[in-house]
Amino acid sequence: MLETDWSDSWRGAFRIELRAEAVGLAWRGWPVLPGTYPAGAQWAGREGTENVGPVPVHRDWQERIGTKPEQVAAWWTGRPYSLLVATGVVLDAIEVDDSLGRKAAGVLRTYGMPVPIVATPTGRWMFLTKTGRPLRRELAADDQITLHGAGSYVPLPPSPFEHGVVHWRVKPEVCGWRLPESAVVQEALADALATPSRLSPMSELVAAD
Repeated sequence: MLETDWSDSWRGAFRIELRAEAVGLAWRGWPVLPGTYPAGAQWAGREGTENVGPVPVHRDWQERIGTKPEQVAAWWTGRPYSLLVATGVVLDAIEVDDSLGRKAAGVLRTYGMPVPIVATPTGRWMFLTKTGRPLRRELAADDQITLHGAGSYVPLPPSPFEHGVVHWRVKPEVCGWRLPESAVVQEALADALATPSRLSPMSELVAAD
């Protein structure tokens, strides 16, 4: 993928879209936060630039969880901040690699249970769930699987990355804004892991069609 051209006009357009998404989620009670945004090969939004992102703009971000929608709107008035959501409060997120994500999404379809899924341009998928359940032993042992719970956060669409934009693989509207039990997603991930191998590149192309 070609490097995204984050010109001033693009930044302005994305800021408006990010602001609208952030306010909408805040009205639904999701604990959204402004995050750093790409500036060339680095991330801006805090003092100076950083090499890794996106991360919360405010270092006291945990104290800002639950901020009212009016203040959320003010955060996105001037800059195209990434849209982050704090985990461990309203929702958790189980992060996996692209291959496992595709397979687990397929398993969930066989269950007849769509769940909100976020994908990043860096090949990471995040399954959003209800909070409070630790990872099963076999999932916790896989270094490609991360549970984002209390004290963590994940990016949400349409947050910009250097080489693209975070997007929904399954939008919350498809699920009626209902978050699944973590156990359901973990069962799907365990089933996907139990298959002989993760998807081959050709299989991924077929799955994407």
